[in-house]
Amino acid sequence: MSKLERANFGSKIGVILATAGSAVGLGNVWRFPYMTGENGGAVFILIYVVCVLLLGIPCMVSEFIIGRYGQANTARAYHKLAGGTPWAWIGYMGVLTGFLITGYYAVVAGWCSQYVWASLIGHLQGDPEYFKTYFAELSSDPVKPVFWTVVMLGVTYLIVEHGVRDGIERASKLMMPTLFILLLIIVGASCLLPDAQKGIEFLFKPDFSMLNSNVFLSALGQSFYSLSIAMGCLCTYASYFSRQTDLTKSAVQIGVIDTIVAILAGLMIFPAAFSVGVNPDSGPSLIFITLPNVFAEAFAAMPIVGYIISLLFFLLLTLAALTSLISLHEVSTAFFQEELVITRKKAALLVSISTAVIGALCSLSLGAVDVFTIFGKTLFDWFDFITGQIFLPIVGFLTCIFIGWYVPHKIVRDEFTNRGTLRGRFFHLYIFLVKYVCPLAILFIFLHQFGLLG
Repeated sequence: MSKLERANFGSKIGVILATAGSAVGLGNVWRFPYMTGENGGAVFILIYVVCVLLLGIPCMVSEFIIGRYGQANTARAYHKLAGGTPWAWIGYMGVLTGFLITGYYAVVAGWCSQYVWASLIGHLQGDPEYFKTYFAELSSDPVKPVFWTVVMLGVTYLIVEHGVRDGIERASKLMMPTLFILLLIIVGASCLLPDAQKGIEFLFKPDFSMLNSNVFLSALGQSFYSLSIAMGCLCTYASYFSRQTDLTKSAVQIGVIDTIVAILAGLMIFPAAFSVGVNPDSGPSLIFITLPNVFAEAFAAMPIVGYIISLLFFLLLTLAALTSLISLHEVSTAFFQEELVITRKKAALLVSISTAVIGALCSLSLGAVDVFTIFGKTLFDWFDFITGQIFLPIVGFLTCIFIGWYVPHKIVRDEFTNRGTLRGRFFHLYIFLVKYVCPLAILFIFLHQFGLLG
């Protein structure tokens, strides 16, 4: 597809909803609540918001600049700015990261779908031990998770193969408002429970005695994870932006939406958890083991309400997973379409089949097939570790250095100001953050997660 034929989003709201859908995912609805619970509640949220402003938005703008300037898939966009220099490999690394994440992320999305189905047929009922057993049996089952992984990738394929406007944008305009409505319904129900105010205080009343370097670095890492930075998603979507799109304004709007969803997820979970006396630092098991039990206990007097809330919650999780899965899929689809010069349908099918194989292997590694356990880690854990703890920080760090120190500032300014049609009041602040603050912050995250800092 030539540059002149390249698709664009059809409306401003389409740009915001699609790109926000890329950022809004399980990082907000699953990871943010348990990270908040483990790191002191409100004080973590305060630091998180500051990190979104100082780290997330500048990194997002950087990817937008590269994507819109390149008007191509992530790898080719970096190559256009880097020429024949090794800097071009950042783009290829971003595409590879997005591709690998698509495979194992589809497994988690499949779990969410299974929980929707189990809720519909009334299987999610029982005591706390039942929910532990249910998740353990599901994740180690050789058939169900693979089936749902393929289903989620199939739905993603059907959306992506229809293109930017008729597929991704149209789906985002439907799914994102639905996601917000579901969030608000569950938040309302959760906040009306007895003792819900304790959960609300936990989220909004800071206890600064909880503040330490670990909380700060965890918030820094969560802001990076939550906004889908360095996965190729933002860069790929920006290549579909029009020349009139205000990149900074869009980044701020997306950052605000992403943060609101994360805080609403906290309001959905912690009032209910405190209502039944569940510890807020339940960790990664919060969603699939703890919460079904929380909803069952909290609405014990009204079982039908508990059933509906539980069903809506897992439907919400599935939608959040799907919006991110679409953007991850699009990174690889755009790459294969343009680099192999094939149709979008063929590229999307190639991505779906290959990531389904990765997803199936990752799923089987969780219990069904021991051969996929390497050095004590399952294949699923290896994919999560390599992409999340190595590739993402490296790509993010190098992107900041690339934009801040290598790309001519005239090119960066032209994209930042839409070729002089915008005032660009914050350009110098943006450059300062990208050159100095963001690389150092990402470096701190990288060192911290390996126990070398904090």
